[in-house]
Amino acid sequence: MTETGAVFPHPTRPEIGTTVPGERRARGDHRAVLAVVSIGVLLTSLDLFIVNVALPQMARDFAVADLSTLSWVLNAYAVAFAALLVPAGRLGDRNGNRTAFLAGLVVFVAGSALCGVAWNVGSLVGFRLAQALGAAVLTPTSLALILAATPPDRRAGAVRLWVAFAGIGAALGPVLGGLLVALDWRWIFLVNVPIGLIALVLGVRLLPATRGSGGPLPDLAGAALFTTAVAALILGLVKGPDWGWGSAWTLGCFAAAVLLAAGFAVSSARHHSPILDPALLRAPNFALMAVNAVFFQVAFAGMLLTVVLLGQDVWGWSALRTGLAIAPGPLVVPLVAILAGRLIARVGAGAVIAAGGVAFAAGLLWWAAAVTTEPDYVGALLGGMLVTGVGVGLTLPTSFAAGTGALSPQQFATGSAVLSTSRQIGLAIGVAVVVAALGTPADAADTLAGFQRGWYLTAAVAVAAGAIGLGLRTPARAAARPSA
Repeated sequence: MTETGAVFPHPTRPEIGTTVPGERRARGDHRAVLAVVSIGVLLTSLDLFIVNVALPQMARDFAVADLSTLSWVLNAYAVAFAALLVPAGRLGDRNGNRTAFLAGLVVFVAGSALCGVAWNVGSLVGFRLAQALGAAVLTPTSLALILAATPPDRRAGAVRLWVAFAGIGAALGPVLGGLLVALDWRWIFLVNVPIGLIALVLGVRLLPATRGSGGPLPDLAGAALFTTAVAALILGLVKGPDWGWGSAWTLGCFAAAVLLAAGFAVSSARHHSPILDPALLRAPNFALMAVNAVFFQVAFAGMLLTVVLLGQDVWGWSALRTGLAIAPGPLVVPLVAILAGRLIARVGAGAVIAAGGVAFAAGLLWWAAAVTTEPDYVGALLGGMLVTGVGVGLTLPTSFAAGTGALSPQQFATGSAVLSTSRQIGLAIGVAVVVAALGTPADAADTLAGFQRGWYLTAAVAVAAGAIGLGLRTPARAAARPSA
């Protein structure tokens, strides 16, 4: 069935690029849909990057001396968001992505408002979990709505713009966070409320009505196993540096993740409506782009963390100044993402992804050669920041478009959720890699040497991510269309 419930006359789905009548009825103005759902994407992307700068002020207000306790404000969100993406996407595909997106937006806005009035660390962590639930629902369903509303020959451009909005959030997050913290840390959450309410009103008016694929309830036991497996994996990666990689807690998390994943595989094989349909993994290029997402996000996380630590711990910059220093890289992403369409038409999506991996690695190697313990933004940091931005703009939008290009409408939300989960796993691994590369530095020079180790290592991972892109089987023109 299509997203509107129309039944294909043949059990096989229609050829990619064709449009069935039910799909046409589900479309509103695809530009209006893109504008509305991108607000939600922007909010969730901001939330991933805006909170870090507020931790010191939160510690003072809550009289918390142990930052490891306060770190759960970040960790709880990251774990829950990654774990819930796929089950949320599957339910969106089943029940209707418009309803799911609006519900996710309501939960995210309510969670943000509650975070703004939290009275202690425990309440703040709890409300962050509500934010994560809302973000996990609206993220995959937002892309599903865009794909359903956009004509097939323009979907690749729409996906590139969707990813570009996440890049804008990454650019604005540290800067906006630094500005809002100067007023009060609570504003980093409260700012989501008016923006989210505007998106909600516009969504009710402008998003096209959709029906889900229907059918029986998906495998709820499998959903629980999958959610817990991903949560255990992310938790082990996030807390491994604190607990120790050989500790019982860390190894227990990884062992639990393996056992739960095995249970999920068994449950999916036996259930008539699995959370993750094996047919999805067999879609052209989908699994390949999920692997690419893990590798590239390892490099991306390493880049972002090292620059934040360099600016604040080695060069002695404020959080706001560090955020402003980071901003040029992410701001390049939307421009490159839009221009990449023409390049893809000439050389193919695989070559563009490979070029993006090489460009990203070049930016990291730039820093390894130029950065010293003496602050030098223009001469040492800015060039590498711009080049890594080019790498992100070439890689992420192109890989998402290639990964979702062969999905049927009833797979849009689940497919985008799997790709987003892959990114979250890569981010957690990337942070762990950098922490391991840094070790326990004795002074600024030792810290810089750790950064250089991290840059060399993550540069190699970025090149590997690009090489994975060369395995794409999609013809050059299939992944490249004019931007929506």
